[in-house]
Amino acid sequence: MPSERPTKNDRFFSVELNSKNQIKSISLTNGAKNEDIIIEGTIGNLIQASFTEGIMLEVIGEKGILRLDLQEQEITKPKETFTKTAINGGD
Repeated sequence: MPSERPTKNDRFFSVELNSKNQIKSISLTNGAKNEDIIIEGTIGNLIQASFTEGIMLEVIGEKGILRLDLQEQEITKPKETFTKTAINGGD
């Protein structure tokens, strides 16, 4: 299956870990109807979380770094209608 081309509104992320030992699990489906991908691991104890260059949320831990292209002004309080149930897909 060809990968989708990113659109101008797509958000990108990267996870940089010091070792593969920090990966708890990676789950990729191959040809299944549900093509969810789950990446779990740890970046260790929090060292710093900040916005770099005004366009990137960077969370630095002892064992790795998580980066997400998210601007500070885009962070809002959760809306009442956006509940934990909606986030977890009805669980």
